Amino acid sequence: MSKVQEYIYNNDLQWQATFSAKTDKYDYAYRGSLIITPGKVLSADKQLPPKATAKQTILISDGDVIDFITCELETLDFFEPFVERYKELLSPKGLYILFVTDADGNGKFVYEGITFYMFALDESSVWNELVDYADLSKGDLKKMSAEEKIDTLFDEIKSTPLRAPELGYDAIKALKNASKTKTLFGAV
Repeated sequence: MSKVQEYIYNNDLQWQATFSAKTDKYDYAYRGSLIITPGKVLSADKQLPPKATAKQTILISDGDVIDFITCELETLDFFEPFVERYKELLSPKGLYILFVTDADGNGKFVYEGITFYMFALDESSVWNELVDYADLSKGDLKKMSAEEKIDTLFDEIKSTPLRAPELGYDAIKALKNASKTKTLFGAV
């Protein structure tokens, strides 16, 4: 078991996982949500749902750190607790892409020595945004296994130039829109 996988499991941070295993190319990959702030523990076997999660997470690790993570944060207010929760696994060499629902703009910024890309997310999903950025064919991806999809997406996105202005963290925080919510389409 990889250090990243151990950390997630030992701290009960997985939430609604759809994939959590080794892939053909990487030691560990995860898809699902990750807990940022756990819910209140009511008893030894009962706990409320998490107060904050990193939704639609795609994570890849090929060693002791997270090489790639992308996720949706409902609010920029979740960013600092997210970093605090996972900082021992983050690396200055990693690729970290955040899609933030209440953001009014995009930016590349450094926080505690780690570079993050932040993009506003209105109507789409993290997966669809990354597939578009990487210029991948959804038809080709449909024919692949879960492992192959994750490997292919990461291999393409790490060589894709992500276009976002370089900003300071204070400028990133100023992009937060207090009234913005994600628009949902389809059956709810």
